[in-house]
Amino acid sequence: MNEAPSEQPSKAMIVHDDGRVELSDVRCISSSPLYNHDLAPVAVAQRSWTTYNYAALWVSMSACIPTYMLASGLMASGMSWWQAVGTILLGNLVVLIPILLNSHPGTKYGIPFPVFARASYGTLGSNLPALMRAVVACGWFGIQSWIGGSALNTFFGAIVPGWAALGGTIGGYPATTWLSFFIFWGCNIFIIYKGINMLKKIQAFAAPFILIMMSMLLLWMVMRAQGLGQVIAEPGKLTTIDKFIPVFIPSLTAIVGFWATLSLNMPDFTRFGRSQREQTIGQIIALPTAMTVFSTMGVFITSSAVLIYPNVPMSTLWDPVKLIGLFDNSFIIAISMFTVALATLAVNIAANVVSPANDFANAFPRWITFRTGGLLTGVFGLLMQPWKFLEDPHGYIFQWLLGYSGGLGSIAGVLVCDYWLVRKKKLDLADLYLNEGEYKYSNGWNWIAVIATILGCIAAWIGAMVPSLKIFYDYAWFVGLLASGGIYYALTVCLARGSTTTKA
Repeated sequence: MNEAPSEQPSKAMIVHDDGRVELSDVRCISSSPLYNHDLAPVAVAQRSWTTYNYAALWVSMSACIPTYMLASGLMASGMSWWQAVGTILLGNLVVLIPILLNSHPGTKYGIPFPVFARASYGTLGSNLPALMRAVVACGWFGIQSWIGGSALNTFFGAIVPGWAALGGTIGGYPATTWLSFFIFWGCNIFIIYKGINMLKKIQAFAAPFILIMMSMLLLWMVMRAQGLGQVIAEPGKLTTIDKFIPVFIPSLTAIVGFWATLSLNMPDFTRFGRSQREQTIGQIIALPTAMTVFSTMGVFITSSAVLIYPNVPMSTLWDPVKLIGLFDNSFIIAISMFTVALATLAVNIAANVVSPANDFANAFPRWITFRTGGLLTGVFGLLMQPWKFLEDPHGYIFQWLLGYSGGLGSIAGVLVCDYWLVRKKKLDLADLYLNEGEYKYSNGWNWIAVIATILGCIAAWIGAMVPSLKIFYDYAWFVGLLASGGIYYALTVCLARGSTTTKA
């Protein structure tokens, strides 16, 4: 008797009327070494994020201490408050473009960032952009954890008598500062283990709560100071174009660099989108608006604080954690610090854990899950000693943000060019998870993408080493994006034409 032939899982894709795509049978990829549950394409029935969810995501991510302090760094460089806020608005409008371009494949195919990168870099080569993104995220995770820990430390100081004196000093900081830091770090790890749905709930609650509490704090400060103070009235030192442009250009690039990370890995969130329209509208409305509003609030609160605390250094007044610590009302301190801690927790998980957790999982799909990747992020964030990044706000903006923006811009250039210009938004969903599929390239590597990325990075960073080319570094993100994208497109088209000519 002949045995019936075994049924082969189909690689067929189901294309819905709204353009979203899913696999008809996930079994065709589930046995692949490139597959795990956390990286799997999200079924259309499970894509439930709405316009509100994406707006809440950006509001809660924008309401963080680095956003609050962005304007202070720009004003310290000579800008007036309105020049600083205007630069922040423009920078976020610029970075919104690649964010939306790279959001599209997430919603269309239900795939996270590292899987999307397989299309342009190869099934193994995708680890290059993924791990470059992960390293930056680990640094940010550490920075935000230190800030959140500082907020918790002030919170505990407001409700526990003698808190600051407990335990002595360790490594130049009070023991309670380290304890608060590790408590906050542990809260991040706990949410990671609860999964993406817990993050969605936190963002939905945090966004309106933070906005309301920040508005109330601003109102309270202005009423107490009986005005906005001298910071608003100061014209700034950059009164001519010749003075303004040399500061404006690197500042704009640094602001773009602030969310250059999310311009790559937004598919990690848009893969859950209910429609392209909803994720697009939510992001367009929330990102530039929230960043501008919270930065402006930081300026107004600090300006009022100058009137209330005339003898306190400006470096203290610009830091909301230190500023709130000056209040004499324990209840105001406690509720303010709870708000800061919640805001920092929300942005840290969304911006600095989801992506590297997926990125590390992409490197070793069979051994590293989303939870394990999140734990690795936490550990690496500690090892990068984040407290040193925040010792100098000027260095934070012009070294940290400006420096890595060039590398991430180089990755963005390849991703955008490949998806929109080369592939015309068409991907083979199953082959993204198969070693022997369309995206195998040369043993899993698309060397054109790698070369384009390396050359883009060189173009963006060379100005940091060659003074005569400093303008390239000032425009690091833009240079990296355009250089890598242009090189990738030129090499891809040339090789395609060469292949066609050979066959003919």
